[in-house]
Amino acid sequence: MLTTPVIRCLKEQVEDAEIHYATKKAFLPLLRANPYIDKIHVLEDNLHALIQELKIEEYDYVIDLHRSLRSQWIKSRLRIMSFTLHKINFARFLMIRFKINRLPDKHIVDRYLDTVRVFNVRNDGKGLDHFIPKEDEVSLSGLPESFREGYIALVAGAQHGTKQMPPEKMVDICRRLELPLILLGGKREEALGRQIDEQTGDNVLNACGKYNINQSASLIRQSRLVITHDTGLMHIAAAFKKKILSVWGHTIPEFGMYPYQPDPASKIFEVKGLSCRPCTKIGKEKCPKDHFRCINDIDNDAIVLAARQLF
Repeated sequence: MLTTPVIRCLKEQVEDAEIHYATKKAFLPLLRANPYIDKIHVLEDNLHALIQELKIEEYDYVIDLHRSLRSQWIKSRLRIMSFTLHKINFARFLMIRFKINRLPDKHIVDRYLDTVRVFNVRNDGKGLDHFIPKEDEVSLSGLPESFREGYIALVAGAQHGTKQMPPEKMVDICRRLELPLILLGGKREEALGRQIDEQTGDNVLNACGKYNINQSASLIRQSRLVITHDTGLMHIAAAFKKKILSVWGHTIPEFGMYPYQPDPASKIFEVKGLSCRPCTKIGKEKCPKDHFRCINDIDNDAIVLAARQLF
């Protein structure tokens, strides 16, 4: 999601640009309807096979926005001019280990765009892109009548436990809002969705595990407001310029992956000043100190008030 401005700007601003995109199979649904990509190459289980496939294309340049061991290996095998994202791993390490802030005051999207400055590409200010295939559009006529006039999308899950509100916190927010809410999440959030649904009323519709990623994106696009953790669906909501209430646990917006150009009314909820935050770059399944204050100390009253006002 966060690379889509680079794709669009290259395609629209570089004459006769042909853009191919290499990605893991899991991310293919996010890209397959993107009109700015000419061809997608998918990594499944065999990196060597992908490299052989890429060699056939005879590219002019490689733009590496990942800077992983895999992308380094691909570049070494293709042996053509490449442009690579400057990562901020050391600055993140200083922030996590010693709470010394040397992080750049720059969103990762803008750092991605810096990688292609050599092509005279400028930021067009249009934000992120997400294109939903026609067959994945969800009609609101299939939802209960009380949801057809407007609802809040609540992204229930997150990739790591330390990014995610405990179920009881989400239950409390749903009960107190008394507004139509749709719970969104994948297959692994099915049990979580049922748990929240069982403890709330008719104002909550559990959609966890019932829709694919693009169908979930369709529900986000049609929502009035999105409450979310630091997740991929948060970035999809930003692509649709939604009002976003983002809840941050062990990660911090200063890492540069906060919602990019969402609706200006969007708000970030976090506990500043905790000596243990941030505790990791990626996340953990549980709080290493067992108190989980980075999430538990976030005021439910503030989230509920903001949601009512923005709804």
